[in-house]
Amino acid sequence: MSVIKSFAVGNGDMFYISHESGTFTVIDCDLSDQNAATIIDEIKTQSASRSIYRFICTHPDEDHFGGLHLLDDAWPISNFYVVKNQAIKDKDTDSFKRYCQLRDDAKKAFYISKGCVRKWLNQGDDSRGSSGISVLWPDLDNVRFKEALAACEAGESYNNTSAVLRYSIGNTSVMWLGDLETGFMEDIEEDIDLKKTTVVFAAHHGRDSGKIPHSWLEKLDPQIIILGEAPSRHLNYYTGYQTITQNSAGDITMECDATQVHFFVSNPNYEGPELDDRNVDGPDSYLGSLTAETKYTL
Repeated sequence: MSVIKSFAVGNGDMFYISHESGTFTVIDCDLSDQNAATIIDEIKTQSASRSIYRFICTHPDEDHFGGLHLLDDAWPISNFYVVKNQAIKDKDTDSFKRYCQLRDDAKKAFYISKGCVRKWLNQGDDSRGSSGISVLWPDLDNVRFKEALAACEAGESYNNTSAVLRYSIGNTSVMWLGDLETGFMEDIEEDIDLKKTTVVFAAHHGRDSGKIPHSWLEKLDPQIIILGEAPSRHLNYYTGYQTITQNSAGDITMECDATQVHFFVSNPNYEGPELDDRNVDGPDSYLGSLTAETKYTL
């Protein structure tokens, strides 16, 4: 059983995966004085029995690496996965300074791109299996990505340098899209491998500006779309799809195996999508379960 958690951190993103293979992954962070101690304590506790752990930063925006210095001080990051860039900022925060230090450290940084291969990320050996994470984007030779990278390195815009990640365990799969914008996703559709995915985290925290194009959704055919914590007036609610809205649900935890996903949320009063009730005990309020590859429609 693998565990995926999406923290309710406000307008940012922070996730972890406790892998069945015995490794541990944190994707993005947005720590503050209000949440840092609690979240870091949980990260340390949940990863304590794992011999290998990594941090993946989807793109260089403050709400995706906020408080990175706090996390790195308490939970030293020796495997820092990042899209190679030389982003500049108007303000060098402590978080951004640490991001740059890790990004530019030849011993700690691993630069991710479409199809990249890394032992224990997506390759196993005799001692340990793969973590099941594939990097679907960026394609470093793609003209649209090159334009996005140039804008990032000019300090103009960072969203469209986001990595696209897909985690799979058997028939169960989960996808992260960072802060990709709708028009950019439309432009790169023919250059990215999109296939049936069980759970998709909506791009740009669920904002309408990051609405996943219909042509993508047809290929992904998600059973659940998770909307982030953008203000409600900016959210796209994906009519016709089952959704979980983190603004209302709070922390979201998924217990996954090869065929099913059990959902738990920290808000016991949250009324979510129509899922199967399998009477599962877990870390928070049980929301329901689904079987991977089953098509749930409204």
